[in-house]
Amino acid sequence: MSDGGEHREDDRERAPGSEPGLLAGECPADHLSYPPHRRCPDCGRPQEGTVDLSDRTAEVVTWTTAHATPPGVRSPNRLAIVAFEVDGRTVRALGGTTDEVAIGDTVRPVYVEELRDPEAGIRHPDSQAWDGYRFELVDAPG
Repeated sequence: MSDGGEHREDDRERAPGSEPGLLAGECPADHLSYPPHRRCPDCGRPQEGTVDLSDRTAEVVTWTTAHATPPGVRSPNRLAIVAFEVDGRTVRALGGTTDEVAIGDTVRPVYVEELRDPEAGIRHPDSQAWDGYRFELVDAPG
């Protein structure tokens, strides 16, 4: 997230083939937010650090399924808001899921190289090539 030409640590180019972290911003008052912001949404102080959520688990807080999706987005598109607990602090994230989930399920972030079909739609495929994270169940219901 750059603003006015400033460069933050999480803006750096990553090595080809490496996975990005799922980064939450952290301010000096120990507030967390996802995604990171220049200033903390809770107290307004600069967010100077990050916490990587990609190796943590989270709990599904709520979810929805979209059947009418934009070009290139799979249908049905399942989305969930999940809560990560980090040293007694909670930070929530919104993301797609790999399968059906329920409130209270435990999920983990999984990196995917293609969040949407870059060939779909009217824009140049390079502008549609998005990577990122989806959430998958840690333990499938048995």
